[in-house]
Amino acid sequence: MSYLLESYAAMVGTDVIERLRQLARPLAGMSIVHVNSTRVGGGVAEILEKLVPLTNDLGINTSWEVISGDDDFYECTKGMHNGLQGTRQDISRRLLGVYEETNFLNAEKLRPVLEEADFVFIHDPQPAAMMQHCPKRRGQWIWRCHIDASRPYRSVWKYIRNIVTPYDASIFSLPAFAHPLEHPQYIIPPSIDPLSDKNVELPEEEAAAIYAAYGLDPTRPLIVQISRYDRFKDPVGVILAYRLAKKFVPGLQLVLAGGEATDDPEGALVLDEVKAAAGNDPDIHVLLLPPDAHRIINALQRAADIVLQKSTKEGFGLTVTEGMWKGKPVIGGDTGGIQLQVINYHTGFLVHTPEGAALRIRYLMQNRKMMEEMGAKARNYVRENFLLTRHIQEYLTLLVGIQFGAEYRIKLV
Repeated sequence: MSYLLESYAAMVGTDVIERLRQLARPLAGMSIVHVNSTRVGGGVAEILEKLVPLTNDLGINTSWEVISGDDDFYECTKGMHNGLQGTRQDISRRLLGVYEETNFLNAEKLRPVLEEADFVFIHDPQPAAMMQHCPKRRGQWIWRCHIDASRPYRSVWKYIRNIVTPYDASIFSLPAFAHPLEHPQYIIPPSIDPLSDKNVELPEEEAAAIYAAYGLDPTRPLIVQISRYDRFKDPVGVILAYRLAKKFVPGLQLVLAGGEATDDPEGALVLDEVKAAAGNDPDIHVLLLPPDAHRIINALQRAADIVLQKSTKEGFGLTVTEGMWKGKPVIGGDTGGIQLQVINYHTGFLVHTPEGAALRIRYLMQNRKMMEEMGAKARNYVRENFLLTRHIQEYLTLLVGIQFGAEYRIKLV
């Protein structure tokens, strides 16, 4: 057993690791390529950062490729992202032409790797059009949609659907996100890495130094939302909820912290809106963190009494799972993948409005026993459902099913 896998065995049990090895055996020596649009920033990159080496440890040759594009390309793909999440997006033919040309150029560069791979995972819309430029592909291509596509803007979904229909399979995070396609579809929720810098236990002195560096008072109540500066994350709504709750929770502090993603051109604009909404309130801390600020995020979530993720649309929301793993109740938007994680009244609360979030903040701050009970339930729920080992197990099961079909099924006699 390799050291990397062994480190997970200590947390999830040796039987889980042995199950992964059993699933990997028929795939030994095969090759997998994951393709997305950014090496840092966002949940996809965070998942791949550890999923790829762990799959290699299981004897499957796994690599990770990142496409590149210009500002027009990312303007187009951001429009696709927003459109899939239900916002009206009339993307111009010029931008669609940039998208198609960028996919062609990236396919030219990556074609030798992609055409030789046994399995290719294409993550989200950005690289989805590359498959049509790999006519000699010999492996299975899988489109992995991480977005809440439950109610997409029709013209955007029609365009994406035409691109992904020729794929061999697709993966969505929830059943509600899937749509009729002419190939098998699978439901696999994302996961967190419990041994990453963002999730490991921190020494008390390191955590205390981080609180001090950002001007936080550990003796006063604190609520935290960690996410990209994106309107779907509703950071301005979080500020309103904080202001309403503070009337009843003296000394309340708020941290809004996030980083930049290279494939999100709207981030700087939304950050300006958040700073304007925060004004000069000394108890609102708006932080723009570098891509490697994992231990800072870890410390901020551990410092929080309550973790928020008041999204209006959310494919999954890894920060919800991260907060729950740290034993925190989460107040989240009643939408998408958050509904899969936050069990209302048990691991946190689901809300629709800033007023609803403020009411739940006030309730929990005045019921510390309830806060602790919810946090304990939240951590156990993550251990059972949302750790990386479960994610890999489901990916391996999918690959065995695609590769061998009925030939590899257990037969009852």
